[in-house]
Amino acid sequence: MSSPHKPLTAPTKGSLLVLFLTVFIDLLGFGMVMPLLAIYADQFSADASGWMIGILMASFSFMQFIFAPIWGMISDRIGRRPILLFGLAGSVIFYAIFAWASHLDSLTWLFVSRIGAGICGATIPTTQAYIADTTTPEKRSHGMALIGMAMGFGFTFGPLLGFLALPSGEGNPGPWPGIVASMLSAVALVLAIFLLPESKPPGVQSTARKWLDVGGLRLALSRKSILVLLGGYALCIFAFVQFETTLSLLLWRSDQAIEQTPFDFSWRSMLLTFAFVGFVLAIVQGAIIRPLTKRLSDFVLLQTGLWLEVVGFGILIVAINNVSETGLFVGLTVISSGFAFIQPSLHALVSVWSPADQQGSVLGFAQSLNAMARILGSAVGIPLLKYNTTLPYSSAAALMIITAIFIAIASRFQGRGE
Repeated sequence: MSSPHKPLTAPTKGSLLVLFLTVFIDLLGFGMVMPLLAIYADQFSADASGWMIGILMASFSFMQFIFAPIWGMISDRIGRRPILLFGLAGSVIFYAIFAWASHLDSLTWLFVSRIGAGICGATIPTTQAYIADTTTPEKRSHGMALIGMAMGFGFTFGPLLGFLALPSGEGNPGPWPGIVASMLSAVALVLAIFLLPESKPPGVQSTARKWLDVGGLRLALSRKSILVLLGGYALCIFAFVQFETTLSLLLWRSDQAIEQTPFDFSWRSMLLTFAFVGFVLAIVQGAIIRPLTKRLSDFVLLQTGLWLEVVGFGILIVAINNVSETGLFVGLTVISSGFAFIQPSLHALVSVWSPADQQGSVLGFAQSLNAMARILGSAVGIPLLKYNTTLPYSSAAALMIITAIFIAIASRFQGRGE
């Protein structure tokens, strides 16, 4: 009988397929619950300023920031499979707690569910390490892209499943989205238990990032181009997260929600809108960005995406002020398309501009900045929305303009070798 830690050979393709399915099914649940989270919290609390809801939204990202490197390091010692199974089992439990919280109308239990989900769901570095274990260097990017595709599909189809999970298009959806998310994670857990073998050969080190990679920070401080590029990177993520975390409250109105919100979407309409955003992202990335990467530089694609974001946020603000659903969907289309341009080109620039022998350090530092920007963006976005309905989007547009300026300055530094 072979050792469970022996490197995979022939089963690699099958193992990646199972990994794809488990990530996809688990993120279906996340994509279904995420659009509803801020609305549940708004119903369950008398939080006029929005800071409590903002902290709730940030708690998941904060736990991931803390625990992602911990699980990666533990997986080096005991293997990838136990950590991935633990994460899926945690999803089953904490989505069930989310359902219980929605049944009780309890903000406290919502916090428990999101903190627990953040702790147990911080397994992406372990997933990446699994791929590193089971692929050759030549096929590594293909394996990583497979997981990225699973995440994209989960975020796209999750809101559609949320739509189907609601017993009616009106009223409070109650615990059903949480129940269905828990059941989906249970299916993913069963698949992993029976079909996902251990991947870690003895001596293999995890690709998990550190909390704040000192090597990446040192290089950023010594190279103007990297420092300014990473500053723009953090601002861009911070701006987009403000939009991402406030969209559900912008669309849905209740007695407890923002009184001046112009739109009055049902639960189902709001979930379909999130599915629409995910669909636009997937289509633009697959049908437009990939062909353009052969003709245009990453710098041009990134600047195009940033200015599309500015235009999109401008359209969204006009739509809010004029109570125009047509303008809303035009704005959402442009914003989603802009972010589809930004995501791959921004990461590509960070990688290409970094010295070949220090890419790991710089990319690790960039991931740390990403996590911190998501934490802060989640905490700040909803209070801004509570103060003024258009403020998160005017703020995001201004930050995107600053990011575009940062990227242009960084490009000049790069051209001069600084």
